[in-house]
Amino acid sequence: MVDPQSPLGSLLSRHRPHGAREEADLARVRELVETSAEPWDRSTPLHVTGSAFVVHPDSGRVLLRWHERQQAWLHVGGHFDPGETDPLEVALREGREETGLTDLGPWPSADLVHVAVVPVPAKGDEPAHEHADLRFVLATGAPTAVRAERPSAPLRWLDVSEARQANGLPNVLETLTRVERLVTG
Repeated sequence: MVDPQSPLGSLLSRHRPHGAREEADLARVRELVETSAEPWDRSTPLHVTGSAFVVHPDSGRVLLRWHERQQAWLHVGGHFDPGETDPLEVALREGREETGLTDLGPWPSADLVHVAVVPVPAKGDEPAHEHADLRFVLATGAPTAVRAERPSAPLRWLDVSEARQANGLPNVLETLTRVERLVTG
């Protein structure tokens, strides 16, 4: 069981779901956190991940990354590394690694923007599983400093409407709706 006062426990207790889908996903994540000492353990069929949509507030653009495994333009993020327990720190680390942006910070706050349980297809020896994806918004003031982590993971700055066209997954579209509200004020 994760301490309710931990960064993970605190984030989940403060987050208010928007709609029945997120309410159900949040209930699954809370159950996982209440019953597992390490809800981020990759060996379990459902595990917590930390991710973020990177935005440039001045232009209102969002950064998407090509995810080869998912075959989709998505946000940045990923798994917890050994010793990590804070999903925001995971999102920040992954964001820096995947974009090369060193100035990333939570924006406009460090609160969760969306909780979504998403399927992940099998790859090699790793079976299909689900991510309990805890999503944040991170901002950069230096969008031209972006550099792809590797050639197979290109990055694209898009306005929100272009980002919607680049990815039609309902859970991503829902997060983009929330991001759009933030960047348009």
